[in-house]
Amino acid sequence: MKQIQDSYKKPILLKVSLLQPTSVTTAIVPLQPQQEKIISEWERLITQVERINQMAGELEAAILELKAIANTLNSQKRYPLLKKELGKNICQYFVVSVPWVRQQPDESFILTMRKVDLFRAEREAALLAQQLRQQTKKRLASQGHRKNKSGAETETRRLFKKASVNKS
Repeated sequence: MKQIQDSYKKPILLKVSLLQPTSVTTAIVPLQPQQEKIISEWERLITQVERINQMAGELEAAILELKAIANTLNSQKRYPLLKKELGKNICQYFVVSVPWVRQQPDESFILTMRKVDLFRAEREAALLAQQLRQQTKKRLASQGHRKNKSGAETETRRLFKKASVNKS
């Protein structure tokens, strides 16, 4: 027998026997049929693929944000010493890729790299500017044509009026 002494109570006697069975509070996990186990592992795989691709998208966005911040600093005149020390630009860019998981038609997966297009925004802006310039040229040309046409008609009418006034 063991005796346990509490500081504020009377001694308590406990009987401890090695031969008595103790109760177990943890349950045994039932075995999953093999098919269910495969399905749950497949779901884990799909979840992990989605997680990797989501993180790759977030990393790409962070890289593009870094480039935008560097471009803002490059365009500001507050950092001439920094720009002078580093050269023309505060940041240099090389080819950058992020991990990416693709699923094949046979449902297998490929872990690969996806290139981050650092200059897509500039190309899209240049293309949009070019399209807008072309639309403006067309609009101005059609407005000029209308003005010339209506102006020519007005001028022709004035000439006819003068000619008919002079004949009388």
